Amino acid sequence: MLSLLFVTLCLVGGSASKPQAPVIKKELVDIVGGHNAASGKWPWQVSLKVYNYQWAFWEHKCGGSLIHPQWVLTAAHCIDNRNTDPSTYRILAGEIYLYGDQKLLSVNKIIIHPDFVNAYLGADVALLQLVKPVNSSTNVKPIKLTFLNHEVTQKDECWVTGWGQMNFYGLLLPPFRLQEMKVKVVESSVCEEIFQNIRYPYNEERIILGDMLCAGSEGHDFCQVDDGGPLVCNVSDSWTLVGVVSFGRACGWHITGVFARVQSYVPWIQKRIQNSS
Repeated sequence: MLSLLFVTLCLVGGSASKPQAPVIKKELVDIVGGHNAASGKWPWQVSLKVYNYQWAFWEHKCGGSLIHPQWVLTAAHCIDNRNTDPSTYRILAGEIYLYGDQKLLSVNKIIIHPDFVNAYLGADVALLQLVKPVNSSTNVKPIKLTFLNHEVTQKDECWVTGWGQMNFYGLLLPPFRLQEMKVKVVESSVCEEIFQNIRYPYNEERIILGDMLCAGSEGHDFCQVDDGGPLVCNVSDSWTLVGVVSFGRACGWHITGVFARVQSYVPWIQKRIQNSS
């Protein structure tokens, strides 16, 4: 989660040989207020990884969603810059544990939304094209994008998934298992009032923009390195991607997290994928 919290991530620059992953020993909850996810339940969930030269392994940086056999949607702030070499990133798909003897997928192209400056100004979305399409299976399957005319409400069944920190001070610990959490959508006007009171009590400018969506509750939120991950809702008995984890405040200490509203970017996403095919 891009937030006012402190988090240390190593910079990378190039490919490297396959590393030995950390040993998995015990289970702990990572996403704030979440529970262990079953294998294959969220087959679109991916991990965006960068190479940690100090410890010589590919380290989880952000979440993401497989939206096409060859495309991943994540948050723009998860990408270092617009000129980042795609080969410095890898994608882990079809796994609920972050580390182990796993095959990582190479990235061919990165497209950051042209309007993105930072998450607080919106347009916090980016596309990653894989070198090769993935084969659909029980554990690997793209998720549908939200309909242009669908407005998600509190009545919808919505879930957020990720490998984020346990709490404000907690570290991501073994076994690095994917977490799931059911959340309620929060009306934008309510979300705006919350953030004005908590974060910017004297700021008259709008915080929750039209391309943003709020969801969560106190003690149930995403946290660092959940960034870029999916907010999905059950629409007409089908899972649909409605949000991308963008920013928040203090890992569940307050009432809601903010997501990039996928609905606002469906035309852009479809156009970029079509132009690159």
